[in-house]
Amino acid sequence: MSPARTRILQSQRQPLPQPWLEDCLRSVRDWAGERGYEYRFIGNEFFGILPSELQPLADSQAVIASDLARLRWLQHYRERTGDRVLWLDADVLVFDPQGFELPDTACAVGREVWIDHDRRGRIKTWRKVHNAFLMFAEGDSLLDFYADSAERLLRLNPGPKPPQFIGPKLLTALHSLSAFPVLESAAMFSPLLLRDLLGEPEAAGAIECFEKHSVAPPAAANLCSSSIERGDLDNLRMQQAIERLLQQRGLRPR
Repeated sequence: MSPARTRILQSQRQPLPQPWLEDCLRSVRDWAGERGYEYRFIGNEFFGILPSELQPLADSQAVIASDLARLRWLQHYRERTGDRVLWLDADVLVFDPQGFELPDTACAVGREVWIDHDRRGRIKTWRKVHNAFLMFAEGDSLLDFYADSAERLLRLNPGPKPPQFIGPKLLTALHSLSAFPVLESAAMFSPLLLRDLLGEPEAAGAIECFEKHSVAPPAAANLCSSSIERGDLDNLRMQQAIERLLQQRGLRPR
C-alpha cells in the first residue's frame, strides 16, 4: 500500500518561540533522513494556502488556522506528487526512532492518552486521538473529507472558537464514528506526565496511569508547547524532560 516516497511536512514560526523546539525538529529530520523520507519545512508561506476570507484566523486564532493549513498542505503535496504525506507538529519529539514505524494503512492519526488531575486531585485519564501526527497515502478518502469538513465548520462559525475546534475535537468526533487507524506509538504527553518523568512528587503515578491505558509504548510524542504558555511547565523543565526521553528512549529506562 505504501507509495514510492514518503514526505514529512512541518512548520513553525521563526525565530522559534521556545529553544527546545529545535531538539524536536532535529529529531524528526534525523528520523526522516534515516528512513529515506523526503522532508519539507514550510516557512512563512504556511498560512498562505488558506482561502482569503479565512486568512484573518492566522492572527486571531493561529492554532485553528494551523489545523486547517496543515490539511491543505497535505492535500497539495499528495495531489502534486502522489507521495504518502505526513504531518508532525514542531513540538513532536521522536525519541525512539527505531520504534517509530509507520503503519501499512491508507491513513493514520495519533493517539492521545491525556493524564491530569481531576477536580478532587485524583489522577484521571482521557483517551482520544490527535492531529499532531497525521498520515495519508494515495487512495485514502479521509484527508479530503476532514479538510472540507473543517473548512465548512469555520465558515459556519465565524465567531471565537475553542482552540481544538477543528483539530483534536473534530478528529476525535469523526474517529468515534469511523474508527480510523491509529498509530499508537505517536503519543501526546501532558505536563503532569512530564513532571512525573522528572520525579516531581505531586505528579507521581502519572506514568503508571499512562502505561495502563496505552496499547503500545510511545516512540514519539507531542510535548504540548502550549503548556509553557499556560505556565504548567517552564523551558528548563521541558529541556530536562527532552534530554531524559532521548537518553532513555522513552518514559522509563530500557
